[in-house]
Amino acid sequence: MDLNLSDEQRLLRESAERFVAESYDADHRRKMANDPLGFSPAVWKQFAELGWLALPIPEDFGGLGGGAVEIGILMEAFGRGLVSEPYVATVVLGAALIDRCGSAEQKQVSLPKIADGSLKLAFAHSERAARFDLAKVATVANKTAQGWRLAGSKIAVLDGHAADEIIVSAHIHDHQGPSGRIGLFLAPATAPGLVLSDYPRLGGGRACNIELSDVHLAEDALLGGGKDALPAIEWAVDRAMAALGAEAVGIMQTLLETTLEYTKIRKQFGRPLSANQVIRHRLADMAMQVDEARSMALRAALKADSPPVERARAASGAKAKIGKCARFIGEQSIQLHGGMGVTEELEVGAYFKRLVAFDTLFGGSAHHYSRHAELGRNAVPA
Repeated sequence: MDLNLSDEQRLLRESAERFVAESYDADHRRKMANDPLGFSPAVWKQFAELGWLALPIPEDFGGLGGGAVEIGILMEAFGRGLVSEPYVATVVLGAALIDRCGSAEQKQVSLPKIADGSLKLAFAHSERAARFDLAKVATVANKTAQGWRLAGSKIAVLDGHAADEIIVSAHIHDHQGPSGRIGLFLAPATAPGLVLSDYPRLGGGRACNIELSDVHLAEDALLGGGKDALPAIEWAVDRAMAALGAEAVGIMQTLLETTLEYTKIRKQFGRPLSANQVIRHRLADMAMQVDEARSMALRAALKADSPPVERARAASGAKAKIGKCARFIGEQSIQLHGGMGVTEELEVGAYFKRLVAFDTLFGGSAHHYSRHAELGRNAVPA
């Protein structure tokens, strides 16, 4: 397998890294952290102009037809700058689910708007009692004469406060009662009965909890023909974990470079910290963990369109391993910066917080080690 980047992929990486280096400095990040929106609409517009919002969208709907590897290249650059724009919520999750589940008409309505930056989405699926089990959905969608009536609650909806429309998962109850199928419903963020409670996420960006109380939606709010959407949800979340893994790699690479530079200029007893052999060993361990995490993120991206079990094992393996590497890199960076590492004067703490947040999104390392092992047992014939 040739793992070298193509010319187009190299250009994407170079342009993304250059944009992030020029646009995301410490002042910009502090400003966004104190902004109620949590990101810059002007920067979002630039994302659209650069073609990044159209990257994974099929060419038939105004996109560029890119894949998970291209998303990973972009997300690694975003990690270097702690980008807080709702890219994962809108493009990696939202656009993917509409493309996977929507009818031709629904795709034609939504996907070009996502590509040009005029439509932002969020995916409301996680529930408090689910414990990262994607199949466990208590929210209910009852069929009515006019369309659908939704009731339930969702938690940890990434960038839901900024979304124009929210994709809500719910168990379909038709005229015969519970159908046993999960459906995806496209609800306007301003729909009566839909109440959002947003909060800042650790390390930047925002999320929200959503209460759905007798939310009435039209017949065509259901994506596709109403077949069970669970396989599509698992597929989209696995792709999102691959993308977030690439973002974590970008964060870790930045922490490694920052820490290496700091140990060269910080002196103790008249010598740089990096002259100490123990410090060098710790830096070498950090570099090795970054490389291991990068390999796992790339593997998850390469397997994103593989058969379900193979794809899921790659995604869970990456999430578990990268989560473990992320915590090690973050802790070492803080320790090697000494007391300065936990102050706002340096940005090491902000990067570490984002890594901690990564480990909790869509399940922590322990959950995904268990999922990886369970999938492996199921894949081996008795």
